[in-house]
Amino acid sequence: MRMGLWQLGRLVRKSASQVENKGRCPSIARRSYSDEASLKKTALYDFHVQNGGKMVPFAGWSMPIQYKDSIMDSTVNCRTNGSLFDVSHMCGLSLKGKDCVPFLEKLVVADVAGLSPGSGTLTVFTNEKGGATDDSIVTKVKDDHIYIVVNAGCRDKDLAHIESHMKAFKARGGDVDWQIHDDRSLLALQGPLAAPTLQKLTKEDLSKLYFSSFRMIDINGSPCYITRTGYTGEDGFEISVPSDHAVDLTKAILDGGEGKLRLTGLGARDSLRLEAGLCLYGNDMEQDITPVEAGIAWTIGKRRRTEGGFLGAEVILKQLEEGPARRRVGMISAGPPPRSHSEIMDASGNPIGEVTSGGFSPCLKKNISMGYVKSGNHKTGSELKVLVRGKPYDATVTKMPFVPAKYYKPT
Repeated sequence: MRMGLWQLGRLVRKSASQVENKGRCPSIARRSYSDEASLKKTALYDFHVQNGGKMVPFAGWSMPIQYKDSIMDSTVNCRTNGSLFDVSHMCGLSLKGKDCVPFLEKLVVADVAGLSPGSGTLTVFTNEKGGATDDSIVTKVKDDHIYIVVNAGCRDKDLAHIESHMKAFKARGGDVDWQIHDDRSLLALQGPLAAPTLQKLTKEDLSKLYFSSFRMIDINGSPCYITRTGYTGEDGFEISVPSDHAVDLTKAILDGGEGKLRLTGLGARDSLRLEAGLCLYGNDMEQDITPVEAGIAWTIGKRRRTEGGFLGAEVILKQLEEGPARRRVGMISAGPPPRSHSEIMDASGNPIGEVTSGGFSPCLKKNISMGYVKSGNHKTGSELKVLVRGKPYDATVTKMPFVPAKYYKPT
């Protein structure tokens, strides 16, 4: 899972060459694996191929890395107009029962009990050492129903982890069960045209749906779960739709976008999330990295900081009090774009960390990257060096997101 696109074989060599030349950050390739015969296909697979999708293996699925336009152009178009992504490889599930909230709070750092019905948040599943086993969006549909979306590459371990804890919880008399939504597809509609395009397909007033809000509504005649969120830093929605309606909904959205809103693949999705300063699990977060080190301590609810009660709480709460030994930072650098595993050095040339994601920003026209450095070297404006192909290049610690977020929030 720590491979470059060039290692995926002849299937993707051509795409890899095009991607590298267009400045795309190839960090998603670290989570790509499997062979053609065993790859799963989403309900939109044939539609992707018919529309020029260049399919590559990713987390056990055949997914489009790009379409006819370049990854550079797709990235810019998402921020200028809009994009539609097929993210059906991700796993949606529901926890139900009167004890589903206290059960989940044993596994994640979020204050799930404090969420209002119809709202959600980013959270982290942790292990006994405080490390992140996955990041996830959790939504409180109502007090006895929690909707969760977990990463495709973490699906098997996440479900096994949840199931093992659920069995123990139920054996002690807890009321919780689950439903895995393998009969549904997931679309991510992002960018300036996302809301006006989707509004044409539903009677729900989307202007009243703010960032992280959740609703169950009809869209284009299909019963959908909709969350105002995304992975690009843009305003947008993630739409869970019955798989037998996925193609029709995709066509309706694209028709409503009048040619400006485009199908977009994993290549641009990766560039967009990096510009937005968002972690990719398997690159910027691992099971030995805590939420505090990853710079997302805000995901740990205030009540949880006092009460603990989640796996690894002792380690994480100590880091909140004393500070971590390493921290995730954003950097802008000179020279060739830094890539995953590029060494980071201080101004004197001493090794202090490693790049976890990096590349050329299509929107900023600069090299951007994220990585971990020893605490004390993490302050904005700190002058560092990144080693690319054996040569050191100047880098400056920069606030993230690199591109300002445009989430839709109450004014």
